[in-house]
Amino acid sequence: MDILLQNVLERYGYDFNDYSKASLKRRINRLYALDKFTSFEQFRRQIQTDSTYFRRFVEEITVNVTEMFRDPSFYKAIREEVLPVLATHPFIRIWHAGCSTGEEVYSMAILLQEAGLLKKSLLYATDINPGVLERLRKGIFPLRFIKQYSENYIQSGGKQDFSQYYTAKYDWAKFDEKLAAKMVVATHNLVSDSSFNEFQLIFCRNVLIYFDRNLQNNALQLFDDSLDSLGFLALGAKENLKYAPIFRKYKQLDNKERIWRKIA
Repeated sequence: MDILLQNVLERYGYDFNDYSKASLKRRINRLYALDKFTSFEQFRRQIQTDSTYFRRFVEEITVNVTEMFRDPSFYKAIREEVLPVLATHPFIRIWHAGCSTGEEVYSMAILLQEAGLLKKSLLYATDINPGVLERLRKGIFPLRFIKQYSENYIQSGGKQDFSQYYTAKYDWAKFDEKLAAKMVVATHNLVSDSSFNEFQLIFCRNVLIYFDRNLQNNALQLFDDSLDSLGFLALGAKENLKYAPIFRKYKQLDNKERIWRKIA
């Protein structure tokens, strides 16, 4: 596996060496079995020589599990405690790092719309995986998930009719293009790419759990470099700043959701 990861780094510039080895091993073994390779050498050579297959490799080993308004209490805290602060800014920049297919980005756009803030906001949606970003750009999600998304929305404090935000057709829900119009979508590698703007709020939820400690700290330093003074950093339910070098510069919100404010 180490040789494979080194090949990927040298051939494509994607560095997975500091990702959690246990998670990577599971996903690589799954792909190897799924595509019925007869030897690991054949698998490694296919990744090295076939850029189309490499794209499949990236899609399979990066984690793309997400949903709209996931963890409703988290979004309720964003709605009630973070948005009133963001409203005081003349312009709002939000970064969704490791955004996957974008359900989280659309959730935030809906919150901003309901708070009357979307018109002065930009949401930067980035991921290492170009395939998931294509789905985000289209704003089309399976209709079978919409009931759950609607329930999450209501639990997060939503008061509108959720169906006003999308149009249903066959088995798909197409979300309002006014939401997508405020999104800047681009590939970004948290391992190797640098800061590209200053933000008032950064989301990186359920990504760091797949990194080893060194890479977690590097990513958190990148977020710190990218966050305005008194800006907010939002992580996933199993992620924490407690043991990170930047910990002393942040204060967790009193509601105990995984949201911190930069105080230094």
